[in-house]
Amino acid sequence: MKIGLFIPCFMNELYPDICMATLKILKDQNLDVDYPMSQTCCGQPMANSGCSKDVETLAKQFVENFKDYDYIVAPSGSCVSMVKEHYAPFFENSSDYNKVKTSIYEICEFLHDILKVEKFDVSFPHKVGIHNSCHGHRMLKLGSASELNIPYQSKLKNLLSLVKDIEIVSLKRDDECCGFGGTFCVTEEDISVAMGKDRIKDHLDSHAKVITGADMSCLMHMDGIINRDNENIKVMHIVEILAGVKYE
Repeated sequence: MKIGLFIPCFMNELYPDICMATLKILKDQNLDVDYPMSQTCCGQPMANSGCSKDVETLAKQFVENFKDYDYIVAPSGSCVSMVKEHYAPFFENSSDYNKVKTSIYEICEFLHDILKVEKFDVSFPHKVGIHNSCHGHRMLKLGSASELNIPYQSKLKNLLSLVKDIEIVSLKRDDECCGFGGTFCVTEEDISVAMGKDRIKDHLDSHAKVITGADMSCLMHMDGIINRDNENIKVMHIVEILAGVKYE
């Protein structure tokens, strides 16, 4: 099984340790992992801003980079959703794109659905709240959306439950948006910040010490608010916990 590791551009620049934790998890599963050096942005920021020509260029480059792998894995639900849901207009009956579309997975769904991991040999003795990012939660079905009134399930919670000594806290609103929304946080700053504050308060009220999730963009947004307001809580991408990174 040959894995193509896709790392979102902002994570590559700002969160290299999380990128390395992603690689560690895949390597710990004895997988053959490759990192295409010519990869770049998936095009999501351009799509949010209406720059369709730029998206087309990036989409075609992405498919060319990753078409030959058995699976493509990324630590970002929103970037995976971009590839799966928004590239189609640039490809007409393309076998390469169809293969990429059905082969790309956010790392939690890959671990949960494809590898069916049964344990992680790590301990994380802290109270953790799960932030379910909108793209991963609703588009990739990493969890059940409350508005659908269907039985609750969470792939993130299932994976975290395999970590020793962890305590997953209950939130009042399991799937509320953090307010980031890509360029939304720039064009609608006040609303974005208010939503982020609400999301953080829910975790604080539940006595969580860590907010975790599968999208670093959302966690980055909340981390900025936490640091500005000097709140006593920390954000960690889920791969950090699964890889055994210590809470500091």
